[in-house]
Amino acid sequence: MPQPPLAVGPEPITADPPHTADRPLLTQSWLDLAFLHWAADPADVAPLLPTGTRPDTLYGVTYVGLVAFRMHRVGWFRLPGIPYLGSFPETNVRLYSVDAHGRRGVVFRSLDASRLIPVAVGRAAFRLPYIWSRMEIRQDGKTVVYTSSRRWPGPRGAHSSLAIRIGERVEEPTELEHFLTARWGMHSAFFGRSLYLPNTHPRWPLHRAELLRCDENLVVSAGLPAPVGPPVSVLYSPGVPVRFGRPPRTPAGIPTP
Repeated sequence: MPQPPLAVGPEPITADPPHTADRPLLTQSWLDLAFLHWAADPADVAPLLPTGTRPDTLYGVTYVGLVAFRMHRVGWFRLPGIPYLGSFPETNVRLYSVDAHGRRGVVFRSLDASRLIPVAVGRAAFRLPYIWSRMEIRQDGKTVVYTSSRRWPGPRGAHSSLAIRIGERVEEPTELEHFLTARWGMHSAFFGRSLYLPNTHPRWPLHRAELLRCDENLVVSAGLPAPVGPPVSVLYSPGVPVRFGRPPRTPAGIPTP
């Protein structure tokens, strides 16, 4: 598939956000995250990205991420986060993208979540691929277990069961670790139009982690080839508070791709 040209080169990979979110659209916290990543061929990823974006690569390689965590107190604008409906386990399959403006981001191929109302709102209002799933996160000392099993809209049988052991704090993340975690926006398709939604949060507190178990088929269910071998990167973070800003606009008032 032909790749869209970049008007400018990709923005630098930075540990801190290159923009602010002084007028947030959404607020939330991401807690107890497990980041699992496999290398992927950009040719396999490109057809799955929104129009106007292309696979973001590091030395010619792109990545597929499986990220499990606790969403905590999702809120609108500057209002307090919702304690029950806004807090739930989530597991997403994500890809790495860059648009013609050089903005790096992520593209979600699936977002499994355990609360039906947020799933319905995410699908209807934001056209995001949220899926209602049975999910649980359990922690025993340094071991964290994440499980999910799909309910609606499926496919039935799609599941994940992950277990990690938290290791030492990462004092100086590698270039790859920054590339995989310091993503300051989301690319999506919204009513047939490409959309970029920027986010900000403090610098990630990262730990290396040992993968104890990985039984999943969410990656294949997301339309990607099955991962080959163990992940090339396994990380844990206790989490960060996050703000999503409003989509950038052109002078005509239309969201930019």
